[in-house]
Amino acid sequence: MIKTPAEIELMAEAGRRLAAVFTHLDAMTLEGLNTLEINDRVEAFIVDELKSRPASKGQYGYGFVLNSSINQVVCHGVPRVEDVLKSGDIVNLDITLEKDGFIADSSKTYLIGSVGPQARRLVRTTYEAMWKGIQAVRPGAKLGDIGFAIEKHAKKAGYSVVRDYCGHGIGREMHEDPQVLHFGKAGTGATLREGMTFTIEPMLNQGVRTVVTEDDGWTVATADAKLSAQFEHTVAVTKDGVRVLTLRPDEKIAA
Repeated sequence: MIKTPAEIELMAEAGRRLAAVFTHLDAMTLEGLNTLEINDRVEAFIVDELKSRPASKGQYGYGFVLNSSINQVVCHGVPRVEDVLKSGDIVNLDITLEKDGFIADSSKTYLIGSVGPQARRLVRTTYEAMWKGIQAVRPGAKLGDIGFAIEKHAKKAGYSVVRDYCGHGIGREMHEDPQVLHFGKAGTGATLREGMTFTIEPMLNQGVRTVVTEDDGWTVATADAKLSAQFEHTVAVTKDGVRVLTLRPDEKIAA
């Protein structure tokens, strides 16, 4: 689904506001907070400070503004009072924001307190893998190039890539075409064209790529209870490359 330059600028404004949410989170001491508290703080910031809409709340019947996925939780973790973040945890916070009819989607895995070297390595590699995928984006490239770059980096580090969930087109709707797989073969799949907008959001596991959905119907965890990490950005294909619409002020264009 091709966006006009004006539409991409509207998406970029939503992305800028979403980046500000993560800057707000970066300034918090997350250790000792429960994930429902974090959810409520983020909702207040989006609504009251940014005058925007948390796009996830109410989507598919979901009652919260973010997903909070701790340690072995791969994605879609539900905020709970019982889930208090403690030193040594890793937690992915996945947040969406809508402004003027367009949606931005991004996530970041946070290190809580004193995190061990194996968990740190997983988080660092996942972030790098996301950027490997982003660097593959340009007009004329194939969707398979993105997944190939991500999977190659993950496998080199000894990690598996979750295949049950993928990136997606985004714009006026949360989920549009195309699906963006985080594995695949270079030179295959749809051709990227200027004006396409989609997310790149790899999930890397320490162990097997297999996942299970918990009884709440939302929370997805690793089948072997080993750690998982994720990062996500919303991007646009430009005439000569890629624009990261949710880039945060503290980030460089490549890892």
